[in-house]
Amino acid sequence: MAVAGYGTLSEVYEWLIPEGKLTPAGSVAAFGDLVERLPPQARVLDCACGTGQLAVGLAALGLDVTATDASAAMVRRTRRLAEQHGVPLRTARVSWDQLSDTLDGSPPFDVVFCVGNSLAHAEGASARFDALTAMSRLLRRDGRLVLTSRTWELVRARGSRLDVGQRLVRRQGRDAVVVYNWQIEQRWEEEHQLEIAVAQVASDGSVLTRSERLSCWPFRQEELVSQLQAAGLGVESNTFAPDAENYTVVAVKGA
Repeated sequence: MAVAGYGTLSEVYEWLIPEGKLTPAGSVAAFGDLVERLPPQARVLDCACGTGQLAVGLAALGLDVTATDASAAMVRRTRRLAEQHGVPLRTARVSWDQLSDTLDGSPPFDVVFCVGNSLAHAEGASARFDALTAMSRLLRRDGRLVLTSRTWELVRARGSRLDVGQRLVRRQGRDAVVVYNWQIEQRWEEEHQLEIAVAQVASDGSVLTRSERLSCWPFRQEELVSQLQAAGLGVESNTFAPDAENYTVVAVKGA
C-alpha cells in the first residue's frame, strides 16, 4: 500500500530538510504548542519517522515514543540517532497497512505523527484512507493525529518541470545543489513521479550525485479533510492556504 523508497536519499536527507528541523529539538519546536500540552510520558507514534529527528526529540522530553517507517534505511538512521542522543526509543520497519497488525495490541497512543509530506506515497485514495483509518485505530479517544502535506494544488498547477536549487545548501561542512524533477499527470488519481537528486560539491570541484525516483498520489486538501472525517477524526486545526507551499492538519479522534 505504501511505496517503499528513500534508500539512496536516506544518506543525503539532511539536504532536503529545512535548517530549523536539522536537530531533534528543532523538529519538536515546529509542533511546540501541541507537544507542550501532552501529559508526562504520553505515548507517541511517529509512523513516517524518516531520519528520526522528531521522534528522538520527543523521546528526549521523556515521552514514550515508537518510530516506524516503510524504509529500512530510514529506520536504521533513526535508531542510530537515538543511540547518539542516549534516549530510549522503539523502532520498527512498518508500512501503514501493517500498523494495525504490528501495534494494535499496544495501549492506545495519545498522538500519532505522519509528517514530512509522506502521506502522498500511499497508492491512491483507497490506500490513503486505509492508512488514515489505521492511524485512527491506534489513537485513544480524544487522541490527535498530526499530518503535514505539500499543497498539491500548487504542485499540479505548475505542471511537469525541473526545479534546480538556486543556491548551494551546506550540511555537515559540504555543499550541494538539490534538484526536483516533477512528472505531473493529467488526472489527480494517476501515479505521479518525483525524482530528487542531491549533487554534492567537493572541495576539489568534483560532484557526487545521489538520486532516487519516488511515486506520489496527490490529493486535494478538501479530500484529505473528508477522509479524516470518514476515519472518525474531526479536524481541530488546519493551516491550509491556497498560496502556501505546505500545511499542517491536526485531527482529534471522536467517541
